[in-house]
Amino acid sequence: MDRFTAGKYIKSNINAPEEYEYFLPQPINREFSITNKKILTSLEQATRLLGELNAYGELVPDVNFFIRMHVVSEAVSSSGIEGTKTGMDEALLAEEDISPEKRDDWREVNNYILALDEAIESLSQLPVSLRLIKDAHKILLSGVRGEHKLPGEVRRSQNWIGGSSINTAHFVPPAHNHLSDLLTDWEKFWHNETLNLPVLIKIAISHYQFETIHPFLDGNGRMGRLLIILQLIERSFLKYPLLYISDFFERYRPAYYDGLTMVRQQNNLEPWILFFLEAVVETAEQSIDTFKNILALRGRYENDITKLGRKVPRAKNLLLKLFANPIMNVRQVQEYLEVGYPAANNLINDFVELSILSEQTGYTRNRQFAMRDYIRLFRK
Repeated sequence: MDRFTAGKYIKSNINAPEEYEYFLPQPINREFSITNKKILTSLEQATRLLGELNAYGELVPDVNFFIRMHVVSEAVSSSGIEGTKTGMDEALLAEEDISPEKRDDWREVNNYILALDEAIESLSQLPVSLRLIKDAHKILLSGVRGEHKLPGEVRRSQNWIGGSSINTAHFVPPAHNHLSDLLTDWEKFWHNETLNLPVLIKIAISHYQFETIHPFLDGNGRMGRLLIILQLIERSFLKYPLLYISDFFERYRPAYYDGLTMVRQQNNLEPWILFFLEAVVETAEQSIDTFKNILALRGRYENDITKLGRKVPRAKNLLLKLFANPIMNVRQVQEYLEVGYPAANNLINDFVELSILSEQTGYTRNRQFAMRDYIRLFRK
């Protein structure tokens, strides 16, 4: 790591309207030697905790009902880093229940959820690759503010980060004519099994390089963070997307950006890798605690609904559905349980009396009912 050179600054074409310097990163498909004991200790801890988290995903009954909340939490945090102002409560609502002025943000969060879902599904046929990344990016930017910035296509012009113009930018990524070689190198590095580099270290370096390349006109940050989940799943560190690492990056946003910048400015990967491993450790611990709390809450609710007599089978079905969609109205309960309005309304009233649900609109019509205690488990 101490012989690592991040890259160099290159002056733009002298015939360009504005003269500026862009950063050209060095290829990363090369040997890395790890001697820093702090990195080795953090790596061991992160690997152990991911194994424990993965075990919860394997052993918890009906785990698919709980996965959606982890994905929503990750989507909210990752989009929040880019300035999107949608909270968990809003992200869980249907689009028609979102006020018009907030729908753009809502769509960005839900596009992230769709992109991650589709990409995970695609992993059964495609490896983590530029093709998979472009497909996910197309979903990410479809119908939102970045829809005119080449969704699913690598940029064909210069972009920059921060500042009102390229001359005042915080960072200028490599010119577009370098992208093909850099992305090919990135792909080869990720799939190079001869490097004998621990997977989590590979993911940390991959994330730094992807954000430095900045291959798209928009959505690079979200795509880079989404890739972390895909890489963990592809390498069987996780079977399900249960690690919402963007929450850590959002809470320590200045340190996140500073860590990436330090690599470029000081040719020093080690602080970034330590920060990334710290993010994995803390996030995995939180995810494990969340699972423990979910199981405790589920046990309490299942015990409570035994009081409903003949309604118990239907109540169990609704309870499972609420773990995936913890905000529902009477019509949605009707559709899910395939029952009439009176039966759906009565069951919701039973859940309110048992303190499983609470009405959150204050209206007498078009009411929404939320499983508040469950949603709180995903608020950090």
